[in-house]
Amino acid sequence: MSKESIAVGLDIGTTKIVAMIGKKNEYGKLEILGVGKSKSLGVHRGVVNNITQTIQSIQQAVAEAENNSGYKINDVVVGIAGQHIRSIQHSDYISRKNPDEVIGEYDIDLLTSQVQNLAMLPGEEIIHALPQEFKIDGQAEIKEPVGMYGGRVESSFHIVVGQAASIRNLGRCVKSAGLELTGLTLEPLASADAVLSQEEKEAGVALIDIGGGTTDLAIFKDGIIRHTAVIPFGGNVITDDIKEGCSIIEKQAELLKTRFGSAWPGENKDNEIVSIPGLRGREPKEISLKNLSKIIHARVVEIIEQVYAEIKQYGHEEPKKKLIAGIVLTGGGSQLNHIKQLVEYITGMDTRIGYPNEHLAGNSDDELSSPLYATSVGLVMESLRNNLHSATPFVEMKKEEPVVVQKPTEQPIQNETALEEEVQTAPQQEEPQKRRYDFNNLLGKIKEFLDNAE
Repeated sequence: MSKESIAVGLDIGTTKIVAMIGKKNEYGKLEILGVGKSKSLGVHRGVVNNITQTIQSIQQAVAEAENNSGYKINDVVVGIAGQHIRSIQHSDYISRKNPDEVIGEYDIDLLTSQVQNLAMLPGEEIIHALPQEFKIDGQAEIKEPVGMYGGRVESSFHIVVGQAASIRNLGRCVKSAGLELTGLTLEPLASADAVLSQEEKEAGVALIDIGGGTTDLAIFKDGIIRHTAVIPFGGNVITDDIKEGCSIIEKQAELLKTRFGSAWPGENKDNEIVSIPGLRGREPKEISLKNLSKIIHARVVEIIEQVYAEIKQYGHEEPKKKLIAGIVLTGGGSQLNHIKQLVEYITGMDTRIGYPNEHLAGNSDDELSSPLYATSVGLVMESLRNNLHSATPFVEMKKEEPVVVQKPTEQPIQNETALEEEVQTAPQQEEPQKRRYDFNNLLGKIKEFLDNAE
């Protein structure tokens, strides 16, 4: 009997790191087995800037997910974003030796690998080479060439490029945390998998994922990815503006934003005031909610206008490229009050908030349906598509544990056969036990580090 496919996604964000373990249930929906979340301490605008802190944050999130699920995580699919990401369009072709043979997956793989060798700027690396429409012997607009006849196979590609050093730093953090890196996925593509329907992708849709450090954009039309972009502003910039504008500390600014913040200043009356406790015996500070929403509004407008400039660059105003399904907002920033109305006002496009609940099993925790977890759910779905077995139940590891400790002490070894059995079983038993000890010890150290860091 083949092992059940258990998938793990690791979302390394600017404000939080999420490790999510899931599997498909009998209805084909995603059943979440465990989630771990930690504060992201070593990432700035989607890029790792402190290896040690990032490793410890990853280990804390992984430890929590393992405790919640009863599974030991072995490998992960990681999301990548950051201001170093850019995308380009490129066309390439192959000439087949025998046009009388049908085109197979091998030919498509050959064409894609040929594109992977494309010369990049110094220090850059290709993350994704995504085929769009194919052209066979001059016949255009072919979406699925496999099974057709032809001598020349040509395709346009959407190529996502990133800084090699940033990609390697991310990989090093994952490996140093004791995990194998089995895949890198652009975060807006993962979020799109989780919150967009196939109908929306066909009609034309722009996904805007507003994270802590970056705002990611992915545009789909005719079911194909057409444009991606990463804007180096997110929710943290709004928090910084509140901190500076109201002269309060960051923790208070974040609470103000999430509890009372609005992207539309007209919603608050002049007499609505919130009182913030003063520092070390100082007087409490009174802040007008109208002023708060004006600060938020100014920054959100700037972010949306930059995103809209990218949508216009794709060519949204051309009739053939029109995005009929409008805009879908997701990520933590999409939970800001009245942001949907503001986006509609600036862009003139229909807008909705994207929740990942469509792909989740019916018994899933309500919290997991939040736009906060859209990227994590998408990464788990990507891992499932790769048919990976990324986690092992702790129960399987525990089965043989008692034999290791008790056998040598309780009874002497009688003969050579017994000695051989002892030698063969001991290494298999020791490893899980050793891992568990290190794991508990490590968790204590991480907690101590995070307490000191605050």
